[in-house]
Amino acid sequence: MTGIRELLLSRIRDVADYPEPGVMFKDITPLLADPAAFTALTDALAEIAESTGATKVVGLEARGFILGAPVAVRAGLGFIPVRKAGKLPGATLAQAYDLEYGSAEIEVHAEDLTADDRVLIVDDVLATGGTAEASVQLIRRAGAEVAGLAVLMELGFLNGRVRLEPALNGAPLEALLTV
Repeated sequence: MTGIRELLLSRIRDVADYPEPGVMFKDITPLLADPAAFTALTDALAEIAESTGATKVVGLEARGFILGAPVAVRAGLGFIPVRKAGKLPGATLAQAYDLEYGSAEIEVHAEDLTADDRVLIVDDVLATGGTAEASVQLIRRAGAEVAGLAVLMELGFLNGRVRLEPALNGAPLEALLTV
């Protein structure tokens, strides 16, 4: 796993003062542009999906879509997008959550998850854990089981893992990189 970590880290660009002064943004677009790195990432996340016994992959808007869809295809699973409120047509389930300055809401199609589903949540970054925690609640409200959460990168200094572990209730939280 050391080789893949080095490859992934070498393809993530630091962008200072983005989106605001004092923030060091972790840009994954160079990783996505490199077919070897993107394939290695997809394979690693697909292995997590398989090891958790997932039957579906949920990708969180928006970069979770980019990572989650190929993971689902590679693992032979269905893909379910969790979107910002108002972006999905038809009947949805919604979950509100707090942000640092305000609140937000995410939604999933009500019929996309069932009690037979074990869901792996995939996203690019685990920061404070607010969106991930809301997705865990949303998946459970839909009647499905959370098989785990897998992210490319965990920003350890923001303590998202501490917030999420009680919500995950024993389901694994896998980060390929921790910075």
